Amino acid sequence: MVSLRFRHRLRASLWITPLLCVLASIALSLVTVAIDRRFGDRLVPVSITGSPDAVSNILSTIASAMVTLTTLVLTVTTVAVQLAMGQFSPRIVRALLQDRSSQLAYGLFASTFTFAILALREVNAVDGSAVPGVTVLVAYLLMLASIAALFLYIHHSGNALRAAGLIDLVGDTLREQLNRKYPATAPPPVRPGVVASPEPGLVVDLDRPALVATASEAGCALEMVPLMGDFVPGGAPLFRVNGGPDRLDHTRVAGLVVLAAERTHGDDPAYGFRKLVDIAERGLAQPFTDPTTAVMVIDRLHDCLRHLATRDFPSGRHRDGSGEVRLIERTLGWDGYVRLAFDELCLAGAASPQASRRIRAALEDLLTVAPPERQPALHRQLDVLVAAVDHSYEDQRDRRAALVADQQGIGSGGDLGAGAGCRG
Repeated sequence: MVSLRFRHRLRASLWITPLLCVLASIALSLVTVAIDRRFGDRLVPVSITGSPDAVSNILSTIASAMVTLTTLVLTVTTVAVQLAMGQFSPRIVRALLQDRSSQLAYGLFASTFTFAILALREVNAVDGSAVPGVTVLVAYLLMLASIAALFLYIHHSGNALRAAGLIDLVGDTLREQLNRKYPATAPPPVRPGVVASPEPGLVVDLDRPALVATASEAGCALEMVPLMGDFVPGGAPLFRVNGGPDRLDHTRVAGLVVLAAERTHGDDPAYGFRKLVDIAERGLAQPFTDPTTAVMVIDRLHDCLRHLATRDFPSGRHRDGSGEVRLIERTLGWDGYVRLAFDELCLAGAASPQASRRIRAALEDLLTVAPPERQPALHRQLDVLVAAVDHSYEDQRDRRAALVADQQGIGSGGDLGAGAGCRG
C-alpha cells in the first residue's frame, strides 16, 4: 500500500510525472522492438518509414530537437514562475508547479527524446535495407504528438499566467477541496421562480433571441439579475421568472448565457472603460507615478463619453413577436458610465495636478454637450474632484494650481491637462 507521505510527494513533485513518462517510453520501446523482431522488421514497409539512412537522420533530428525544446520550455517556465511570484504572490508557485497539464507536456517531450534514442539504436543495429517499422512509426507519432502538445502548452501556459488564469487555478482547486472535504448531503433546492447559474463565472454573452423565444413558449418573462460582465457564483440567480415558471426549462435557459473566467469586449463596452481606468490608476499609483499615461487615458475616456453624451441607451426590454416583454436585461446608462470613468480617477488623480486639471477640463467640456437631464452626474464628479483636491493640498494656491492651468503661454496640450477652457 502506498504511504501517505509518498502520495503527497507524488502530487507535489514536478519531476515525478515526467519520470514516469520516460519509464513508460522505455517500456513502449521494448514492446515495439519485440514486435519488429517477431515479424523480422517487415511489418511496416520501408516506403512508409523511409530508408535506413533517412530514418537515422530523422530520429537524430527528433532527439536533438526534443532536448532543445525541453530545455527551452523549462527555462521559459522558470522565468514565468518568477514573474508570477513578483507580480501576484510567491505562494502561487506551488500551484503552478503542480499543474498536471504542464507536467504531462514535459513528460511527453522527455519521453519522445528517450524513445527516439532507443529507436535510433535499434535502426543502427539492423543489417541490410530493413528498418524496425513499428518502432520508427511510433517515434514519428510521438514527434507529431509533441508538436501538438507544444502549441497546447503555449496556449495553456499563456492562459494560466494571466491574472484570471492564476485566480481560477487556485479557486478551482479550492472548490474541489471543499467538495471533497464537505460533500453535499442533498442537491440544492430548486426554486421555481429563479434560474440558477450552473457554474461560477463572469457573464460575457447571452443569446437574446433564444431567451425571448424560450420565455414566450413558457408564457413567462425573464428578468436578468447580473449585469453584463458581473460575476455570478455557482448556484446564484441568473434570472428571475415572472409568471408561469412551471413550463420553463431552467437548464436550457441557463445554457443560453455564456460564463467565462474573464470579461471580453464582445458585448461589454463597460469593460473597455474598466481597463482604461485601471491603466490610469496604475499610472497614478505610488511610487512610480506616470501622470502622462493617466492623461492619455483621460483623453480617451473624454472622447468616448462625448460620443455617448447625446445618444439613446437601450431599455433592456426585449419583446416577442406579439409585443410582450419576455426578457428584461439590466443595462448600464449614462450615469453608470460617468461613474465608471471618473469615480476612481477623481480620487486617485487629485494629488496629480496634471491629471486633476485634465479631468476637470473633460468634465466641463462634457457639460457643454450633455442634455440637461444628464448634467447632474457630471456636476457630481466635479464636486468630488474639488473635494479630493481640497483634501490633498493645504495651501489655497496649490488647490487652484491643481484645478486651473496658468493660461499665459500655455496651450491645450497634456502638460497642464488641457487647461484652456477651465473655469477659474
